[in-house]
Amino acid sequence: MIEILTAEQMRAAEQAAMERGAATGSALMERAGQGVVDAVLAEWPDLAVGSRRARVLCGPGNNGGDGFVVARLLRERGWAVELDFHGTPGGQGPDAAAARAAWERTGPADPAGDPEKLDLVVDALFGTGLTRGVVLDPGLAGIFRRLMAETFWATGSQQRPYVVAVDIPSGLDADSGRVLAPLPEDLARIPGGADAADVGAHLTVTFHRPKPGHVLAEGPARCGRLAVVDLGLAEAPAVDRAGPVRLVDRPAARPAAGRPGLSKARPGPGAADHKYSHGSVLVLSGGVGRGGAARMTARAALRIGAGAVTLLCPPAALIENAAQLDAIMLRPVKDPGQLADLLAEGRDPALCLGPGLGTGAREVGLVAAALDGGGPAVLDADALTLLARDADLFARLHAGCVLTPHAGEFARLFPDLADRIEGAATRGPAASKVDIVRAAARRAGCTLLLKGPDTVIADPDGTCAVNLAAYDRAAPWLATAGAGDVLAGFVAGLLARGFAPREAAEVGAWLHVECARAHGPGLIAEELPEALPGVLRALGA
Repeated sequence: MIEILTAEQMRAAEQAAMERGAATGSALMERAGQGVVDAVLAEWPDLAVGSRRARVLCGPGNNGGDGFVVARLLRERGWAVELDFHGTPGGQGPDAAAARAAWERTGPADPAGDPEKLDLVVDALFGTGLTRGVVLDPGLAGIFRRLMAETFWATGSQQRPYVVAVDIPSGLDADSGRVLAPLPEDLARIPGGADAADVGAHLTVTFHRPKPGHVLAEGPARCGRLAVVDLGLAEAPAVDRAGPVRLVDRPAARPAAGRPGLSKARPGPGAADHKYSHGSVLVLSGGVGRGGAARMTARAALRIGAGAVTLLCPPAALIENAAQLDAIMLRPVKDPGQLADLLAEGRDPALCLGPGLGTGAREVGLVAAALDGGGPAVLDADALTLLARDADLFARLHAGCVLTPHAGEFARLFPDLADRIEGAATRGPAASKVDIVRAAARRAGCTLLLKGPDTVIADPDGTCAVNLAAYDRAAPWLATAGAGDVLAGFVAGLLARGFAPREAAEVGAWLHVECARAHGPGLIAEELPEALPGVLRALGA
């Protein structure tokens, strides 16, 4: 498990270390600067040899103090170092001032040379403590605009100079991944100034733990690649009831005692295993010509290990579905009463409602009957549209439900929460995707999974995780029609296997990305379930 710490939680971890005598502020700054240099040389080994030049941009706070340490360490390696300090000399804290003094004892900064011959630019202007938009003077704005537009944003290339950000690219809010926009009066104070819209990095080096801003919203694109440096800190003290957010990690293939696993349990001597002992899933489908999404959902639930999967459709759609399904069973369901009777049969199925379902009066009744049954259920697509329209349906949600909206569906369900992360943010810490998903899960009383490259999953207690499809887990080809239907099937199948709702959402989301990565470019949604056996084999399942 990898924890993600907010700026406040990180400060608490550092303060706790200093209070117990494990480190001083200056020692932590020295470790951070050394960690940046080590990470740069690990990322670009060619920089370790030859005559090299760097430009280090230092701000007024502790992030700038880290920059002074980096500048000193690079000079001690024989680099020519240009340094720009953007702050008031007497306005630094004691640790940053000491780092600056240590740098100055090495001699004056090297004169500026040809920018085209720089090897490295170090962004140590503003770190995780940033609370308002950054205004760059025209010269500095021009540096970043040229560096990032010419060597990164436009081409994705690794042409020199390389850009490394200390802790987080300047202007990016560490708690939300949103770029903080300056207020008009701030821009007016610097004639010709510009905001930090063009600031980014090829490599970002952060400390102790990733921050939400590294994994949410614009963070991954602006951070380039992410390296995490150990500062020798203990775990952060709790600063809120919900605790740290986690990155969803590789699931265990084999179950711990008393818990479900991805491998189907092997029957022991004399044991009688059968399909229903591995869970049953019911997928509600729409009418004629609308069954494709539900069929993909059903196949995903079967592939992930549910013992029996049944597609429930209107009688008129039976022949269409029968022509395309083999291992998935079919059953006609004409109205909500028939669904209620089916749920009363005692199989205790997990349900998946929404993909291709429809949004008419019949479907309202089906969703109501499914929720009244009280069993585990995944609600996606059309079912989410019905929930957004009907307060009575929404009120029937219970702790066994998992909602899986994309951003548009989330905005229809929770317009006030979605508004909190729409538009520009001018103050930090800004509202984040984590904040709104936690609030939505509390309001709904169930687990909520908000899809995206930064999928956020939370339960009503506030326990929250991010399933990241960025950096080395990027899978942009996952943005294809039907991929969400497959994810709903994965989660429903795991619910049927006995996974708790949040756990099913986390494991399903992780496997979903791994299937996309295993397939690679050219992926279409039907192929995601077919990639799952190989992913499970690689896990040892």
